[in-house]
Amino acid sequence: MPGEFEYIAWLRAQTPADPRVLIGPGDDCAALAPPARALLVTTDMLMDGTDFVLAEVGPRRVGRKAMAANLSDIAAMAGTPTAAVVSVALPRGGRELAQELYHGLRDVADAVGVALVGGDTNSWDGKLVISVTALGEAGPRGPVRRNGAKPGDFLFVTGPLGGSILGHHLDFTPRVREALALHAAVELRAMCDISDGLTADLNHICEESKCGAVLVAEAIPVSDAARELSRTSGKTALDHALGDGEDFELVFAVSPADGTKLLAAPPVPGLVKIGECVREGLWLETNGARQKLEPRGWVHPV
Repeated sequence: MPGEFEYIAWLRAQTPADPRVLIGPGDDCAALAPPARALLVTTDMLMDGTDFVLAEVGPRRVGRKAMAANLSDIAAMAGTPTAAVVSVALPRGGRELAQELYHGLRDVADAVGVALVGGDTNSWDGKLVISVTALGEAGPRGPVRRNGAKPGDFLFVTGPLGGSILGHHLDFTPRVREALALHAAVELRAMCDISDGLTADLNHICEESKCGAVLVAEAIPVSDAARELSRTSGKTALDHALGDGEDFELVFAVSPADGTKLLAAPPVPGLVKIGECVREGLWLETNGARQKLEPRGWVHPV
């Protein structure tokens, strides 16, 4: 396999100029034009055998997921992603793998106008590890956090949930444009992307906002993949929608007035009201009857 410098030269040849990038790959640091509003920073590491199985899905889809997962975090705060740096630990002899990985990263980055401005590459005797750090700019209303929900607020999601393991977790589109359109239309009081699972991530909002929530079972948008998975998993399709994780849709809270506005004239397709915030507890309402709901979803081992 050619050395690191040859690979860096190849990367630089593939990377187009961007007016926001004052200094791109090739120096010790990249330099970006400063944002007009708050700088958003997020990072995520993916590992072969934990977040994907390289031999089954291929490096291009891994690159897509690595970039999209980070841009989903920017979307969760209603920000505009601007740039990213990428570090990879490649299995030895993985030059072709590295190139396909880069193309997957670029597939997603180019779709939302994100510049790849640098990173680090190494090789070892282990499996593929990839870490992306994404930068973004907060919107005119400021970053949307998890701590602003209030009892009585309407809860929405941006699309169907569950069954992501059948392929969606690799091929999803981060809801960047949806978040920007929603925040331009109404005040988003609290928001989170659904990476760990609907109930787990909604519980994050409840904990930070010091409130509870009730979900209406009949209103939860269940994906076709969740229904397919339920045929063999021993779980209902609703169970998959509530806890599978890696849907990468957005769950958010708005005031009743703004919620009514969204229902009357949704600024994005796929918007569904799934419940409301309450004073305390996490509840599932089925045919008008409420029962306690335990948050469930993916928990990273430590």
